[in-house]
Amino acid sequence: MSDSKSEVETNVQHCYSTWGETYYRDYYGENAPYPPVHINLLRELIINSGAKSVIDAGCGPASFLRHLTGDNLELYGFDLTAEMVSEAKRVMTDLGFNPNQVWQGSVLKEYDYIRPGFPLRYDAAICFGVLPHIPVQDDETVLQNLLNSVTPGGLVIVEARNALFSLFTQNRYTYEFVRDELIRSEELIAYADSKKPEITEALVTYQKHFRMDLPPIRMGKAGEPGYDQVLSRTHNPLVLAQQFTRMGFQNVQTLFYHFHALPPMFAGLTGDFFKAASVSMESPRDWRGYFMASAFVITGTRP
Repeated sequence: MSDSKSEVETNVQHCYSTWGETYYRDYYGENAPYPPVHINLLRELIINSGAKSVIDAGCGPASFLRHLTGDNLELYGFDLTAEMVSEAKRVMTDLGFNPNQVWQGSVLKEYDYIRPGFPLRYDAAICFGVLPHIPVQDDETVLQNLLNSVTPGGLVIVEARNALFSLFTQNRYTYEFVRDELIRSEELIAYADSKKPEITEALVTYQKHFRMDLPPIRMGKAGEPGYDQVLSRTHNPLVLAQQFTRMGFQNVQTLFYHFHALPPMFAGLTGDFFKAASVSMESPRDWRGYFMASAFVITGTRP
């Protein structure tokens, strides 16, 4: 592993090191900012696939695995962060599972997907909350490892943060996406030649149309870097689906979740209505998800 990859993983481990015991409560509990609507979506996909064994690559504190324990499945998982693994082992032990079926590992290392005495291949592989922390040049390594980890016909489900959602938020995400992905300002300025000052001024003027103070930067809790202080990318669902197809996945689907009834800056103005209206929109195949959902999953099967 290169020094840059090692540094990214070290920073991510540090970021999540204080979340082992609280992550599930913060994001799946009763007081979570948004209900974990993806749980039923994932369970439905896995059960309908006929899978008997599941590997969760980046399982956290068994956030999702714990919701599969009543489905007569063989469950396995690994995570990069030791504190997450420790909590996952505790949770799975309490639920009657072998704690050794959870271990520490990296999605970038193919050999971390297997352990002696456990399956060499699984019927389904899921990867949630991980791809945002993967350097762009390593996306295909992760996808290839996931593809290799399942049996022929096996299902792979990968989650990502939706880059196109930024076109709906009207905040700094919008400006950065338009500047970097649509205008591609560095290329435009290089092409502008004598018009460089005018192009630069145009971008400064354009920036004033957006709430650049939103969303607030998410900081750490005890001196560790926060989520927005480590690598935390978004992905374009159109591009990621193409990547799945190009790499040989079959039956590729794009499914959306965590909808927003209004741009999130208006959540405070509408109180409980905002969350209720947003949850009522949840429909994984609604085309509006390309813009109004902050997260999505890509699914595909191994030939």
